[in-house]
Formats: sequence, C-alpha cells, structure tokens
Amino acid sequence: MFGIGMPELIIILVIILIIFGTGKLPEIGGALGKGIRNFKKASNEKPEEIDVTPEADDSGAETQEKSDSSNG
Repeated sequence: MFGIGMPELIIILVIILIIFGTGKLPEIGGALGKGIRNFKKASNEKPEEIDVTPEADDSGAETQEKSDSSNG
C-alpha cells in the first residue's frame, strides 16, 4: 500500500542532496551512523539493577525512645 520503491528513493535522495548540499552529507551520515551505533550498544548492554528496598532507619526509633523517656 505505502511501499517505497527505487524511483521514490531516488527522488528523496535528490531532494536531500539539494537541501543539504554535497559538503554536509558526509557529516550528516557520520552523525547518523554514530547515533545508530550508540543506540545499538546501549540496547545490548546489560541494564544495571536498581535496589529499591528502603534502608533501615534507626534514627527514627532513637528519637521516639528519647521523647518517651523525657515525657515520663
């Protein structure tokens, strides 16, 4: 239905060449290649596991005991 054939690709490439010029195309291609490479590298790396367990907070218990002993 929306297939892009060879003639459409050639027209798109000619339009890109007209817009950016021949000097900018290597820079754009290099930046695009680096971006794709970094994306693949990041997607293949093992994700770091995040520890979501709360730490035991003993300071709250100590203040509770101090306030109880000072009241009574």
